[in-house]
Amino acid sequence: MKLSEFELEVINLMWELKESTAPALHQEICKTKNVTYSTVKTIIDRLEKKSAIKRIKNYGRTIVYAPAIEQSSLQKPLIKTFISKVCAGNPRLLLNHLLEDEKLSDDDLAYLQSVLDKRK
Repeated sequence: MKLSEFELEVINLMWELKESTAPALHQEICKTKNVTYSTVKTIIDRLEKKSAIKRIKNYGRTIVYAPAIEQSSLQKPLIKTFISKVCAGNPRLLLNHLLEDEKLSDDDLAYLQSVLDKRK
């Protein structure tokens, strides 16, 4: 499934909220972006057409939406594409960036160590 940056932003918000209406999503997005309601509604319509979100109930004319796909089912292919395009297919570049350039907490490092231990 191909999604634009804004579509990704909206679906991430939907995963966080579990369910929402278009007006509520618009309010939330307006905290960080200056976009019109119609722009947000267009993105919601596109996500629904792509079967990324679904209608779960109505309150009069107001529709409540929820994610129709799991976060991991979208993230895994996106990460693979990112590694392919940005890291020339070399996951070491991404790992090196994470370990050298990002501020990782002790919990993050412990998690990474547990993943490495499982892979051995």
